[in-house]
Amino acid sequence: MNEASKRRRWFGTDGIRGRVGTLPITPEAILRLGFAVGAELVSSSDQTNRPKVMIGKDTRISGYMLESALEAGFSAAGVDVLLVGPMPTPAVAYLTKALRLQAGVMISASHNPYDDNGIKFFNGAGAKLPDSWELAIEARMDQPMQTGSSKQLGKVRRLEDAPGRYIEFCKSTFPSDLDLKGLKIALDCAHGACYHVTPPVFHELGADIHVMGNTPDGININDQCGATYPQSISAFTRSTGADIGIALDGDGDRLMMCDATGRIFDGDDLLFAIAKDRYAQGVLGGGVVGTLMTNYALERAFKEQGIPFERAKVGDRYVLEGLMKNQWLLGGENSGHIICRDRHTTGDATVAALQVLAALRANRVSLSEWLSDLHRLPQVLINVRVEQARTLEQHPEVIEATQRVQEVLQGRGRVLLRASGTEPLLRVMVEGEDLKEVHALAEQLAAVVRQAA
Repeated sequence: MNEASKRRRWFGTDGIRGRVGTLPITPEAILRLGFAVGAELVSSSDQTNRPKVMIGKDTRISGYMLESALEAGFSAAGVDVLLVGPMPTPAVAYLTKALRLQAGVMISASHNPYDDNGIKFFNGAGAKLPDSWELAIEARMDQPMQTGSSKQLGKVRRLEDAPGRYIEFCKSTFPSDLDLKGLKIALDCAHGACYHVTPPVFHELGADIHVMGNTPDGININDQCGATYPQSISAFTRSTGADIGIALDGDGDRLMMCDATGRIFDGDDLLFAIAKDRYAQGVLGGGVVGTLMTNYALERAFKEQGIPFERAKVGDRYVLEGLMKNQWLLGGENSGHIICRDRHTTGDATVAALQVLAALRANRVSLSEWLSDLHRLPQVLINVRVEQARTLEQHPEVIEATQRVQEVLQGRGRVLLRASGTEPLLRVMVEGEDLKEVHALAEQLAAVVRQAA
């Protein structure tokens, strides 16, 4: 954990997130946040043109309240605002860059339940903002709000054609010499931000689409559906007789897929599917960045093919940092965040799905056939709910238990303890060659964590 993350009060690994109605996800705090961000943008602008920002949101009912608070804060600081309503997080990143805006804001708690919410920021290039910027915003939130005169207030308008712009962008990332004609796709939109934009993307490329999770009501986002509940897309794919299933999360930046039999493939599998095709075409563009959670099978497979591979800290922002450092193009997480830097500035579930489909269409194979040479090692992840997760990582009993597990594995696997950046959880991961052994070791270590808590 770097020094900046130690000092941050509100920002976590992916913006600000929490339970609606408790700090910092309250109208008052978000109003101050909007003003602080706006004041920072105004102070760093050339003073000749008023800064402009975009606000998007997912389908949570609390999005209306938080959108209004942010809008008021920005206007009070002298910043113009474009509203796009429910749109995927990567759509906000794309449109912010395409429209030459100074910042983009997404109101979402991603894969969390509906009674959580959060705020994510993008800079004018469509990239997530660095720790130093977040620290500057937190400092400004402690200062008094000083609204300017009426003529200095920002204006607000709605960008009506935002969905169409994003749909066309997604389609442009798919090879022009390929299409999806004859392919039957089952799609789960998680009752989230993609419900009205992703189905047209696949349909307009020629696929026969069967959609679930596309009737959001404000509280059903991610509810037993989407990328965090892939059992639903597995069953839906089988029941519709689809060739392939695609499940997105609530804000559209992560995905899972399944084949016609309902077999589920996670972000590690999909990252390998894309890398394998690009390597064969000679367009991989260097190596691949994974995370501490990436299955060791990928590292081993990449090594056998001569593909450089690096691990970053968990979080798509750290994957992107690794890609930028090495000037590579492809990276991702097993949770389903996949970044294709030659297609987008951030992780995009719809764009990533199109890259997987492009590989399958170009090679005329099914998903299971394409991934038949990837032999995953059993990996058990147990989320232990604790209030002081970061402190427990350094607890003497937990450290001793971790060392014992490592000694048992003796180089045949890995063990990792990681505090969640968005929830009060300590994630216990054990990976090895024998599932029964791995599961037992993970349970033993999780039990020590619970006792130490």
